[in-house]
Parts: sequence; structure tokens; C-alpha cells
Amino acid sequence: IKAGQLLSGIMDGGNLGGGAGLMLRQLHKIYGSGFALKFLQNVTRLGIEISSRRGFTSGIGDFDMPPKARELIEATLSTAEAEVHKLIGEYERGEVEASPGKTPLETLESKILLTLNKARNKCGEIVSEYAYVSDSLAIIKSGAKGKVLNLAQMAAVVGQQAMRGRRIDTGFGGRTLSCFKAGSLDPNARGFIRSSYKKGMSPQEFYFQSMTGRDSLMDTALRTPKSGYLYRRLANALQDVKVAYDLSVRDSGNKIIQFQYGEDGIDVAKSEDGSINVKAIIDSIK
Repeated sequence: IKAGQLLSGIMDGGNLGGGAGLMLRQLHKIYGSGFALKFLQNVTRLGIEISSRRGFTSGIGDFDMPPKARELIEATLSTAEAEVHKLIGEYERGEVEASPGKTPLETLESKILLTLNKARNKCGEIVSEYAYVSDSLAIIKSGAKGKVLNLAQMAAVVGQQAMRGRRIDTGFGGRTLSCFKAGSLDPNARGFIRSSYKKGMSPQEFYFQSMTGRDSLMDTALRTPKSGYLYRRLANALQDVKVAYDLSVRDSGNKIIQFQYGEDGIDVAKSEDGSINVKAIIDSIK
């Protein structure tokens, strides 16, 4: 960017996002928090103006795949399922070599999970290659929201549903659902959803999806109060800690906690990876 003109490159999540935000960090470092805040406000206003004038949305037609893409997706899934059935056959014949610290069954499960997830990721690549260039694809590629995986699940295959890092194996009488054989290791019987959200799921696939969805909702609901209470206790424990005039860290009883703040005396808000760039400070003074 020179004199307000974008000469090369693009403004995406890597430059402006909350995670990486490389450009935003540099602006904050060089020009201060006031300038960075004003810049963010201007970018937001620009985004709202563009959305108001042009519109920015996606429809169900964006997830229609051409025949060539559908053939590739079908071939990918069929190959993955054939590989899984081959692994199950090896396990039943006792030919699976157990990984360190795992039983043969645990080794089989991890191999199946890896195979099915690879197939889903490959389907995601096919979808992103053949998908209609729409706003939904632009949102993902810019890093604003969503991933290629979301696109793949809507257009190609939802994929393997996992509970606590494993395929679904809980149920009644050795079955996940009553429509499957007891002890079946088949992908369909252990939570693999071959359909896409656009195509629509079968009853058993919908059931598996609901199981993992409820599990993640419960996990979120239970984790939120725990992390909140932990932060509250931490804030209460540290509320009287301060940096004294001799640069030592002390509590309200004047007891020394650290002889120097952070053991190095460096303010993390003004450092680069834990060190002070003295050259940049001198150059800015000049």
C-alpha cells in the first residue's frame, strides 16, 4: 500500500483478521491504538457500504455440482469405503499390527477414521475447484468466515461423525442403532454420513448427526461456566498485585512476588516476540 493505494496483494483475514492480523498489528505498533481503532472503523464502514450497494449473499444454487465433480466425489467415497472394508477384513483375519500403546481394534479405528477424513477433505478440494464462483466461496477464500469443509458438507459429503475423538460406538445390545447388525464395523453403522446437507440425509444419518450435535452443545454449555469461574478466581487472586517503584512485583502486603516484572522487565504490549526492537525505536525518533 502506497499513499492509500493498494498496489498489489489482497486485504484478507491474514492481514485484517483477529487471529493473524499482521497489517493491523503493524499499524498499532507504528501509529498507536487511536489510529488502529480509526482504521478498523473505516474498514467496517467500507464493508457495510459495499454490502448495501452490491449485496453479498449465497443461495442453494451455489452448491450445485457439475456432473464431472459429482463423478469425482462418488469415486473418492467409493475408494475410501473399499479401503475401510479391506482394513476391517484384515482385522477379522487377525492381520492388523497394533500401534504402540493401542489394541488391534483401537489401531483399526484410528486407521478407519483417518481414511474417511482424508476422503472428506479430498471431496472438499473437488468442491472448491468445481463450485460456482459465488459470494459464499469469496467469504471462505478471504478468510472472513467459514472453511472449505463447510462447503464440502453442504455440496458433497457430511463425513464421519466423531464423539470424543472416536467413531460412534455407543448404543444398545452391541449396536449403534437397531437397523444395524450387532458388532458391525461398517462405516454406515458407525456414524459415517455419505449424503450432503443439500441432498438430504437418511433417517439413520440424521440420527448420528443429532448425536454429535447434542454432544458438542452440551460440551459448550458445560465448559462456558467453568472457564468463566476460573477467570474470576484468577482475577481475584491477582487484583492486588502491582509493579512497585523499584520495578519489583509486590502484593498488598508489600511481599515480593517477582524481583523484576516477567523476570525480564519487558512490557509485552510493546515487544516483538519477547524482545524490544531498539533499532526501530531509534529510527522512529530520527
